[in-house]
Amino acid sequence: MTAQNRTVSDRTRALLHWFENLQSTDVARMGQYYADPVFFKDPFNEVSSLAAVKHIFDDMFKRVDQPRFVVTTAIEQGDDCFLTWDFLFNTKGGKPWVIRGASHLRYDAAGLVAFHRDYWDAAEELYEKLPLIGALMRWLKKRAG
Repeated sequence: MTAQNRTVSDRTRALLHWFENLQSTDVARMGQYYADPVFFKDPFNEVSSLAAVKHIFDDMFKRVDQPRFVVTTAIEQGDDCFLTWDFLFNTKGGKPWVIRGASHLRYDAAGLVAFHRDYWDAAEELYEKLPLIGALMRWLKKRAG
């Protein structure tokens, strides 16, 4: 594990190991770490079932090549856990990408993730890097700044 702060519980250490080594076949085991129902939100999704979260992760493996999470910081207090991470992947054309973000996790009484909220800037981390949309996004950002 690569996170700088590893003063976290065994449940979080196991979850981080799962995330950092995640393969498409591991998505089926998500119920070992996530409750059902579970609230999950990122810039593109808001769902409230384990099946829906699994679908999001399954879809990730279909849309990009070699997706990988590297957790850079993990801080835990009580049932709340805050992570910073890099999401590395290749486009289907082979271009490498990195998206930097953060997650807020909350465990339930059984020690399973019942709340997962991802925070990352879709404009900066994704749209600005796309050929046509990126030029427009950079122009808008410059005008607003």
